[in-house]
Amino acid sequence: MCNPTERPPAGIDWHDLRPMSRLDTLRELTLPLPWLVLSLAVYASPFWLLGFPASFMFFLCALRLNHEAIHGNLGLSRRGDIAVLHTLSFLMGASNNAVAHGHMVHHKHAMGPGDFEGRCGHMGFFEVMRYGPRFTWDINRHAWAAKRPALRRRMIIDWTLNAVLLALSLGSGLAWLQLHVAAIVIAQCLTALFAVWVTHQGTSETGLAGRSQRGPLAHLAYLMFYHREHHLFPRVPVHRRPDLARRLDTGVPGYAASRLPVVPLFDGGK
Repeated sequence: MCNPTERPPAGIDWHDLRPMSRLDTLRELTLPLPWLVLSLAVYASPFWLLGFPASFMFFLCALRLNHEAIHGNLGLSRRGDIAVLHTLSFLMGASNNAVAHGHMVHHKHAMGPGDFEGRCGHMGFFEVMRYGPRFTWDINRHAWAAKRPALRRRMIIDWTLNAVLLALSLGSGLAWLQLHVAAIVIAQCLTALFAVWVTHQGTSETGLAGRSQRGPLAHLAYLMFYHREHHLFPRVPVHRRPDLARRLDTGVPGYAASRLPVVPLFDGGK
């Protein structure tokens, strides 16, 4: 494994991109809700199979919201960020406080030997697909092994919320709720692929902090594919990453030329 050496370039003004207005915060907090409501409504209809694409979009938006809460980019207090993590743990079927621990370790060690989240980026496609179902277990195992009492308490709350959701889905007999649970289980098995592998694969020998997409696909992915920019300046909120990317492209010699897109075929280039 090669630990990427890319560091935030000097001379880039980014602090003005950090502030979140109340409207910005509200938009981020409600971003997954339309997709969640749509998926549940479709699951309750005769066309339930069409609910899975809506669940995928819900999960993508929930990952974005979860990610912003991890980095304190929602304009909330730390207690508010943790409340968001607990809420999303219930809706997504995972301990997002464990995910938060793993993600901060990922930023600290950046694809090096100590980065147990980023190890997925060193795998091949079929390897990460096989590993995917075990990824959530490993994230929880490593977080628990950190032996931090406050983290362990938050993880237990998350696990309790997971158990409540599972009990509700099984005990109620509601097909739409059971389909939601099935969808998030599938999504969790694919998280290693979509949340780590696609933005880091092929970068371990380049020294780049991550891949970065431009163009329509970047917007369809709710700006989560501006991942190199995120690693360099993690305190910049996700909705301002395109502004940060433009500053880096124009202000840092060689930055734009060295960029690796997530999906080169659909890269907009700007």
